[in-house]
Parts: sequence; C-alpha cells; structure tokens
Amino acid sequence: MKKIEAIIRKTKFEEVKDALYDAGIEFFSFWDVRGVGQAREGRVYRGIIYDTSTIERTKLSIIVRDKNVEKSVKAILGAAKTGEIGDGKIFIIPIEESYRIRTGEKGDESLYIKGKED
Repeated sequence: MKKIEAIIRKTKFEEVKDALYDAGIEFFSFWDVRGVGQAREGRVYRGIIYDTSTIERTKLSIIVRDKNVEKSVKAILGAAKTGEIGDGKIFIIPIEESYRIRTGEKGDESLYIKGKED
C-alpha cells in the first residue's frame, strides 16, 4: 500500500477529483493549505503592494493498493498540469498497514468494499 500526497492548485481540484474518480479512486481526504514556493513577487493593487509568496493550494491524501499507484499518479498529473510554475508536487509514501475500524479488516482488504475490487 502507498500513500499519495499531492499539492495542487485550488483551481484544479474539481478536475483532479473527477480524474481520480474516473481512475477508480473514490475516496480521499483533502485540505486547503498555504505554502511558500520559489516564485517570490509582490502584486500592486490600488497602490498597495501585496506579498504573493505564500500560495493557496489544496493538499490531497490518498491511500491506495500498490497496483493503483501508477493510474492515480497519472490521473493527478493529467488533470492538475497547466505547464506554469506552481502546478504542485506529488509524493509517494509507503504504508505499513491499514485497518478498517468497523470490521477489523486489515491490509488491502481494508481499502475497498467487497464485490467492488479495483
């Protein structure tokens, strides 16, 4: 099992969500986050300079079976890419174990509903 963490543009969230659903990933968690990136600039609005070095993004956290990692990453890459600086990052982290609290199932079986494998 792997944990996929992706930091994407807030404006791309719906597209990424739809792409993940099309790839068979129906559950993930997400948060609105702020970060500091490489682009450091100030924007002037009505004579006031605003610092835009902190960037609003959405962070996704997805736990998948090993066989679903590649298609999940491809879905995120395809939907989140604009080609501009600040498109985001994807991180893959190994997961040692998982448990479904309701049933006590563990491992891969805790990640999907029986009869709906993939």
